[in-house]
Amino acid sequence: MEALGRLVDVCVGAAPVDLSTAAVTGKRVRLRDAGGLTIVVFKGAGTAGDDPTLTLKQHTANTGGTTSNLAVIDHYYLKDATALAGTEQWTRVSQAAAATITDPGGAGTSAEHQQIIVIEVEAEQLSDGYTHVSLDVADVGTNAQLGAVLYLRRDLVVERAPAALAASL
Repeated sequence: MEALGRLVDVCVGAAPVDLSTAAVTGKRVRLRDAGGLTIVVFKGAGTAGDDPTLTLKQHTANTGGTTSNLAVIDHYYLKDATALAGTEQWTRVSQAAAATITDPGGAGTSAEHQQIIVIEVEAEQLSDGYTHVSLDVADVGTNAQLGAVLYLRRDLVVERAPAALAASL
């Protein structure tokens, strides 16, 4: 049996965009009926000094409501290279629990590299009354750097055929 609809649902967090045009406000995704969320950030190489900053947020509704930072990122996974070739291995990057990741990889060269960044969020980590999560990417500066955010809702409570999955908002 396929994983889509049984184990995972795929949602857009932010469509591919030039991260230097403005800050990217991630779309909100509902964690009700899911055990957690795997957030995948995929970015191209840019110019030195234009290192990305990612901020995880929680919300009480899909629009409006109350929003606050979700300071649960104590580690993330990273694939990092000047040009990703598919041969890179994952590196586990640890940090004090926070809502932000600044300069993924921490070497001061994340802007100049292509990267895949994976953040895991468990539904139980949301504060009481919060039901949605999003990931924002701050404006990286004045030089072009392409990026996108993909959400993988996982450990689905209700299994459905992909065409019958409820909207993730």
